[in-house]
Amino acid sequence: MGWLAHRLHHKVEHFTLEALKNLVIEGGIPLLVIVIGWEVIEDVAFPILFGLLGRWIHPVFYAGIPIAWILCLHWLMVPLLWALWLKYRKRYF
Repeated sequence: MGWLAHRLHHKVEHFTLEALKNLVIEGGIPLLVIVIGWEVIEDVAFPILFGLLGRWIHPVFYAGIPIAWILCLHWLMVPLLWALWLKYRKRYF
């Protein structure tokens, strides 16, 4: 139960006003959009995708719904998306 509370706290602490202000100071609005966008993908889109896969492909995909809420991939995806944004911005702006 303590582990689950820690995971929930870890997810919510990214959306505190102080953390959001630090993101804007550190990388500007694009970094803030990337972080919030990835959290929405991770916490909303992946469970919906796993639910649809479980319904139409095979029920084993239903196991991915709680895994998507527990597993935290922003440590990997936010830096990758940020690097892609910087590369895109350098090329087109």
